[in-house]
Amino acid sequence: MKRLHVNLRVDSIDKSVGFYSALFSANPTVQKPDYAKWMLEDPRVNFSISLTNNEPGIEHLGIQAETEPELSDLYKAIDLAEGTVRPEGDTVCCYAQSNKSWIKDPQGVEWEIFHTYGESEVNKIVDSACCDDNCCSV
Repeated sequence: MKRLHVNLRVDSIDKSVGFYSALFSANPTVQKPDYAKWMLEDPRVNFSISLTNNEPGIEHLGIQAETEPELSDLYKAIDLAEGTVRPEGDTVCCYAQSNKSWIKDPQGVEWEIFHTYGESEVNKIVDSACCDDNCCSV
């Protein structure tokens, strides 16, 4: 089963963790000095926040596949959408090891299509296409 992903840029991790923990009635699944994530079941969403020097707001949206076959189906779907697909492949970003691609919707909103298969001790790989100034608020 797939999961909606929402990543917000915030100017205070501590204040935002407090707010979203109360809103979701749950503590973060992952919490770092510059990042926090809630893997919620109701609603089924991967909700994350990232510390930013940019204007707070929506960083990007996405769809997270639980399996490689689901990811393959999602890749087929974005190939049919009008837009330039930016394949990233295997990478480290947001304290996770993932396989992903990106596409912008007609309004310019970034959508991440991905499957996470492991954790990472680091937030990002610096030369990763994901983790430029538009992902994980680096």
